[in-house]
Amino acid sequence: MHILSGNESRHSIALLAAAMFFGSLAQPLPSFAFSQLNPPTTKPGVHGKSAQRSNDRPVEEALEAPSKTLPMPDPLINSQAGQSSTTPSNAPNGGKQAEILFDISKVPEPVRKLREMIVEAAASGELERLRPLMNVGGGLNQTQVTADDPGEDPIKTLHDLSGDPDGIEILSILLDIMSTGFAHIGQGTSDEMYVWPYFAEKDIKTLTAPEKVDLMRIVTAGDFSDMLEFGGYNFYRVGITPDGKWKFFTSGE
Repeated sequence: MHILSGNESRHSIALLAAAMFFGSLAQPLPSFAFSQLNPPTTKPGVHGKSAQRSNDRPVEEALEAPSKTLPMPDPLINSQAGQSSTTPSNAPNGGKQAEILFDISKVPEPVRKLREMIVEAAASGELERLRPLMNVGGGLNQTQVTADDPGEDPIKTLHDLSGDPDGIEILSILLDIMSTGFAHIGQGTSDEMYVWPYFAEKDIKTLTAPEKVDLMRIVTAGDFSDMLEFGGYNFYRVGITPDGKWKFFTSGE
């Protein structure tokens, strides 16, 4: 047997220690599942569902049934059709109430027919088409228009009042007026009449927000302020008698 010297013994121990160290490095590392390397960061929710999944549910419900979360808008046009109300009237009707209407089917047939003809004539852009509807020729049956001389030809007067050379502006105003609600005044008297627009028979200071929208389709906000100061509606208005006569197309109180 060979006995190691001191130097040889130390050398052998060093080699053995190195072999053991590098041998341990060669051992395979323990394997981990992907889920173990990337653990979930969300907290478990009710019944084991994650908080993130729970928060996503309202979004899914909105996509599945949008009608439950986004109400459909109501139609704007004809929203007041069929409605009516009463209001103190400024007309000489013995202090009776003015009935405010939005349904043209509630008026007598002669009134409905004349209104239709006025609308058609105004929409045509031809001022002369109003002439046969105004009973032009003088007398009590002639339609009264804003003029210094009541006997003047009403078509010529309207032409002069229009801001353009063809009378288109005044026809546009007439069409807008006849497109609003109207007031029934003077029931049971000789002054019974249907008046457009209904603002002419209402206290201008009591108009609701929707009624102000109707009004500002005809006049400007500045005009409305002037009316408040004046104390009433003072723009153009139309009056038709129950038997279908066009009584007036005037402006002012």
